[in-house]
Amino acid sequence: MRRPVAVRVVGPVQWIFIPALITVAATILLATPVELFGLHLPEPVIPMVLAFAWPLIRPSIVAPLILTALGLFLDVFWYGPLGLWPLALLGIYAVVLGSRSFLIGQETAVLFVWYAACCALAFLLAWAVTGFLAANPPSILALIGQVVPTLLLFPFADRMVERFEDGDVRFR
Repeated sequence: MRRPVAVRVVGPVQWIFIPALITVAATILLATPVELFGLHLPEPVIPMVLAFAWPLIRPSIVAPLILTALGLFLDVFWYGPLGLWPLALLGIYAVVLGSRSFLIGQETAVLFVWYAACCALAFLLAWAVTGFLAANPPSILALIGQVVPTLLLFPFADRMVERFEDGDVRFR
């Protein structure tokens, strides 16, 4: 008699909707006016973690829609030009999706280099669009103050990829 094999099926609620809600909550929490030693809390672009991890976990139609909604949330929440962060997040998603076959199974150091390159691309795009719309380039120091905390979020992207990459045997 054969024993049934347990297959862990991971649905979109576990790897898309719950992380998206956590991202929104963390963004709101980090925007609170708390000051420590004369410094404010950092404001990383937390959805970049999802834009990097989701195409590595599983290509989906839902993920770009949620990334667009998260980007629009950031635009409205930070009083930015509408469409700026959806463009940047979908750009990351497209780059990682296009290089998915190369990135699957790579070492953490390689994934970090790609994450850093994707963040640099997204922030460069956001800096250029903001500078064009304002007819004055934004401060480089302010940009670095947002890039560094966003890069420090890489362990969360790596953990998501490790946790959900083999979550569904149908997509191996």
